[in-house]
Amino acid sequence: MPYSQYWIGATLALLGVGASAQDVVRIGHVGPTSGPIAHLGKDNELGARMAIDELNAKGVVIGGKKVKLELQGEDDAGDPRQGTAAAQKLVDAKVHAVVGHLNSGTTIPASKIYSDAGIAQVSPSATNPKYTRQGYKTTFRVVADDVHLGGTLGKYAVNVLKGKSIAVIDDRTAYGQGVAAEFEKGAKSAGGAIVGHEFTTDKAADFMAILTSLKAKKPDVIFFGGMDSVAGPMLRQMKQLGIQARFVGGDGVCTAELPKLAAGDMADGQVVCAEAGGVEGAQKKGMDDFRARFKATTRNEVQVYAPYSYDAVGVIVAAMVKAGSYEPAKYLPVLAQTKGYQGVTGSISFDAKGDLQGGALTLYTYKAGQREAIGVVR
Repeated sequence: MPYSQYWIGATLALLGVGASAQDVVRIGHVGPTSGPIAHLGKDNELGARMAIDELNAKGVVIGGKKVKLELQGEDDAGDPRQGTAAAQKLVDAKVHAVVGHLNSGTTIPASKIYSDAGIAQVSPSATNPKYTRQGYKTTFRVVADDVHLGGTLGKYAVNVLKGKSIAVIDDRTAYGQGVAAEFEKGAKSAGGAIVGHEFTTDKAADFMAILTSLKAKKPDVIFFGGMDSVAGPMLRQMKQLGIQARFVGGDGVCTAELPKLAAGDMADGQVVCAEAGGVEGAQKKGMDDFRARFKATTRNEVQVYAPYSYDAVGVIVAAMVKAGSYEPAKYLPVLAQTKGYQGVTGSISFDAKGDLQGGALTLYTYKAGQREAIGVVR
């Protein structure tokens, strides 16, 4: 081949002329990968990344063209201001969709930024009802909300745990306040008596004053609206004060890490918590297989939300494939009409608000430092 022809051919190849360049579909993920609940944020991100890797290995074709999926991870540290900054960074990077955020307190303010940009946001873990009730067409979640989770736990505390005097503590975050308010409603509707409601923060470590106040009211159940990083030390201090009440919490408490954070200061069966999702029967094998793959791939145990992040990626990509486009304006209407997507967390269908239809809950307790399922409720 003459040198001139070689040079022209090489130049055209470098420019991509005559070549079939692979399109890149960028999916953002935001969660607290630093700070006291970094173990939960990393759990979420690992779940999303595992979905990306598996889909790329299988091959994804959108609009007749094979694409490559890429995950862009951002850290919001569980802080609303950092969360909106992370959201704007993803919008500026022109990602095609977002999985996140983890906390309701970061998910809700970030949702306006994604809505203004017209980018789909699927949260794997934000449960505050407000998130999907703002009228945005871009907000979705793959878990049950606090109305279902908190209300169910409230009724369970009265009807099953036989709680007669119930105390409530919340951490004043969007998540903690929301789930505590719904718990109270559920407990009262079942005939339970709320004997006290105390407040803390998501960064507190000393609960002696509020626990001493509650101890005088002799509660047999204490509900905590907040995360495991606070619940662990709270359980230790309950033991120090000789409070033997059952400790009930939502999905923020319901993690594999809780026994370590409590330094073992929790009696078998003392803690009852709920995860905003649940599979049973034939579907349970899919979840068990996911947990095994997750551990083999990441060398980590699933904390709580990794399977939901995994499914959030899956449901987004399925909508893109069905729409024949990864442009948000084209696949968003298809995503909104999702019905019966079979994920590892169960069947996913969205209602008109973007909420999960028919969301299940899994109730757990802890024995010998291990989380143990009580059962699935709907």
